[in-house]
Amino acid sequence: MTNKELADLIFPEITKTIEDYEKMYPERELREGAKVTRYAPSPTGFMHIGNFMSSTISYLLAKKSDGVFFLRNEDTDQSREVEGAVEHIRHILEHYGLNPDEYEYRDTDTSKGAYGPYIQSERKEIYHAFVKHLIEIGRAYPCFCSKEELDKTHEEQEKNKIRTGYHGRYARCRKLSIEEAAEKIRNGESYVIRFKSMGDFDVKFPFEDLVKGKVELPENDMDVPIMKASTGLPTYHFAHLVDDHLMRTTHVVRGEEWLPSVPLHVELFKTFGFKAPKYIHIPLIMKKDGDSVRKISKRKDPEALMEYYEKAGYPIEAVIESIMTIINSNFEEWRTGHPDEDFTEFEFSPKKMSSSGAFYDLDKLDNISKNIISKKKASVLYDELLEWASKYDGEFANLLKKYPEYTVEILNIEREQKKPRKDFANYSDVKGKIWYMYDELFDIWTKKREFQSVDDIDLIRQITKVYFEKYYDSADDKEVWFNKIKDLSQEFGFAREVKEYKENPESFKGHVGDVSTVLRIAITKESMTPDLYEIMRLLGKDRMIKRISEI
Repeated sequence: MTNKELADLIFPEITKTIEDYEKMYPERELREGAKVTRYAPSPTGFMHIGNFMSSTISYLLAKKSDGVFFLRNEDTDQSREVEGAVEHIRHILEHYGLNPDEYEYRDTDTSKGAYGPYIQSERKEIYHAFVKHLIEIGRAYPCFCSKEELDKTHEEQEKNKIRTGYHGRYARCRKLSIEEAAEKIRNGESYVIRFKSMGDFDVKFPFEDLVKGKVELPENDMDVPIMKASTGLPTYHFAHLVDDHLMRTTHVVRGEEWLPSVPLHVELFKTFGFKAPKYIHIPLIMKKDGDSVRKISKRKDPEALMEYYEKAGYPIEAVIESIMTIINSNFEEWRTGHPDEDFTEFEFSPKKMSSSGAFYDLDKLDNISKNIISKKKASVLYDELLEWASKYDGEFANLLKKYPEYTVEILNIEREQKKPRKDFANYSDVKGKIWYMYDELFDIWTKKREFQSVDDIDLIRQITKVYFEKYYDSADDKEVWFNKIKDLSQEFGFAREVKEYKENPESFKGHVGDVSTVLRIAITKESMTPDLYEIMRLLGKDRMIKRISEI
């Protein structure tokens, strides 16, 4: 019996050859230097920050080079597939504008691109043709070892302090004759197809990773499974070979945890005579935890999952900017010189990535986000805030819809000026910063708050009563308004100027700033707010008098 006869026994329905598929998926007609990249998630969970970083890099590489960025659904491990994961991944890409040029969406029955199917479970026949070829040339074979047998071998290797795995004399089914293998298949014994490695673990070969540079890696000598006969689906390693070759991927961006798989992948590509893509193994994302630094964890850290940022209401630009700062060390310098450019104009260099871990800092994200939000026009911020609140805070969304023009004026306080106020790190911050501007919230929330920084309630009542009866006039400009507060301060024994109080504190109860604080707390129940003049102008005299009457 020949290898070809064994291959025909295992794959009797497969008639197409790898040459047929080469013709079906020819080299892409792109300009020189164009990069073909992909985001290829497994729908076994929701997208995390590491996935987002790799997809951002892949998108950036393709867009900067006039190339192609495609989305591939690697759903070969269907027993672990999480319901809704595919839709979530697509939503995240669309939300952040990382829209793939080629894709296939099963739930909406839409697709784009000539190199599909882009769902691995729909590519069985392609994989089978490639596995069949390996069997025909003697580089793959069926393995009938049970889980119990493999576990026993693993225990033996550990006991004898031998490198674990299916290699060398431990690759038992490699020694089966073609006839023995065929007989077991005819008898209905379960099996997997294993790749027959020709490598020597004691021999090293040079490999260039675009992040880590030139490294030496041991040759692969593991006979790894490449397909389960029970499902007919390939393992990640084999699907990577077939899909990235036929889809003409030029650059593979993935986590550095895949670096140990490079020897296997290199051998697979060489076995078929294919050119391997260039690899960009990105570092782990790290975070500070007290005095130590550790890998960000989906279990411990809510910010590890991408849904955290959308729920918190971080602007799209802020999240991308924060990721770009850890992708390349020179991005912030570039951004300073190109404040209005889209991030895709940045020249990404894998060599400028950290090879020891990318430190992600939520405080830095907050600062980036505050800066970005402060530069938005109030009307734009209103639209984005309403979109977020409509999804995550129905109470606030109703107020925003009820008072659109009024809300825009609130958001515009200390905004259109040389140094705009930077109060909001995200949209979920806004309600808690401006709640007092809405009577509906003030009437409810004020019951939960006590007066801040002022102990003498009677003094508050006296100052506010006199101020609104004698001094306040909505027609006053800001200078006249503040001078009247100085007059009010003097009437109650407070210094008109802070400097005056500091020079002779025993002569005054306080200074004009203290009186302003009394008014601010009486009207808003907050001791720190944006411009008091603008707040009073927007609230109006009648509303403010009603509030102070309830003190």
